[in-house]
Amino acid sequence: MKIICIGRNYADHISELQNERPSEPVIFLKPDTAVLPKKTPFVIPAFSNDVHHEVEVLVKICKVGKYIDSKFAHKYYDEIGLGIDFTARDVQAQLKEKGLPWEKAKAFDHSAVIGAFLPKKEFSSMENINFELKSNGQSVQVGNTELMLWNIDALVAYVSQFFTLKKGDIIFTGTPKGVAKVSEGDVLEGFIEHKSLFKIQIK
Repeated sequence: MKIICIGRNYADHISELQNERPSEPVIFLKPDTAVLPKKTPFVIPAFSNDVHHEVEVLVKICKVGKYIDSKFAHKYYDEIGLGIDFTARDVQAQLKEKGLPWEKAKAFDHSAVIGAFLPKKEFSSMENINFELKSNGQSVQVGNTELMLWNIDALVAYVSQFFTLKKGDIIFTGTPKGVAKVSEGDVLEGFIEHKSLFKIQIK
């Protein structure tokens, strides 16, 4: 299983971090060791003092594809989910200053929360999916897929130009505004259309 992540796919999030708006999707990878095991708390790593939550809609690939045309991309996934791309923001800032890759800040152990998945057929459109992250019962990130710079089909097609997509691969499609530091004792819960898809504790 590959975890393929898209950065800077929501304009408001680009603005809140004062990043440059990209001309094409920003891609990075997480290894399978990044997946947080089910029913396991997220432990803040010792190497960071500023880990942020980034809630994202997930796409699970259902068949092998390479050089996929965007008009056929919808045939390569049949489930939509929700997850968190935990980011060591202080480490990322240091890496960006030096022009270095982000993996230490993005791909560390247990940095990927993968919640439950829902059948694509439950949604009338992939471009109008509401999702939300609550921290300690308070809404902290609210998004809708219509706000993506590149929609899900465009992302599947684009990614497939570089990486052969295989059944079970997961694409993290980017995070909306509202990213923030997590603290010990926090409880994070993610929703798609008011359905809870994950709930985790921070330690």
